Amino acid sequence: MIRKAVIAAAGKGTRMLHLAVNKPKHLIKIRNRPFLYYVLLNLKEAGITKMILVVGHRKEAMEEFAREYENEFPIELVDQFEVAGTEKYGTAIPVQCAKDAVGNESFIAIFGDNIYSPEDIKSLAIDDEYTYISGFKHAHPEKYGVLLTRGELLENIIEKPKEFVSDLINTGLAKFTPEIFDAIDHVGISQRGEYELTDAIRILAKQGKVKVKEIKDYWFDFGNPADVIKVSNFLEHNQD
Repeated sequence: MIRKAVIAAAGKGTRMLHLAVNKPKHLIKIRNRPFLYYVLLNLKEAGITKMILVVGHRKEAMEEFAREYENEFPIELVDQFEVAGTEKYGTAIPVQCAKDAVGNESFIAIFGDNIYSPEDIKSLAIDDEYTYISGFKHAHPEKYGVLLTRGELLENIIEKPKEFVSDLINTGLAKFTPEIFDAIDHVGISQRGEYELTDAIRILAKQGKVKVKEIKDYWFDFGNPADVIKVSNFLEHNQD
């Protein structure tokens, strides 16, 4: 059973505008609790017993969050800026920074501004030699990274394709083996000047080591002010 999770929560959340001026967007209140609380709650219900929270922007607010909820969640903080510096950006960096905290074990990886059901998290938490990433059928796949599959195996990820290739998009929830760290070490800077986690996943996919699991319950990307009401309404009917 997979017991560790890496939660990427170092970013500024600029799309949240005024709501994230004085705090990380992950700590915006939803029903009187920070959004991140619900992310961690679902990880806990999925069986995660060590939560490695990779922080950076307004770290002190994340430290306060960890202290406030230390009796509910087994949080270990990793400062991305201390480990990798402030000049390296991209979705691969938080995972890379968590290497020492993870150790030689497989783990769940999740973005701290995305929420998934405990059941969908558990569906990926398979302790075998494969990496698993989650896919979601979407009406507008051209806005996302699209997954090309052959059976269960991932063949490629196409970023924002101009022509239709599939409606199965990458949601960012994954289970990685320790092989991901070596793959990240071989990733170069992308065209937008970042180190992309999807490039590391492609390396493993070429070796036939990545499988895709489709999201069955739900996925929310907490990205802009309108999502505050949407997530609040959803949680009111789907969370204790």
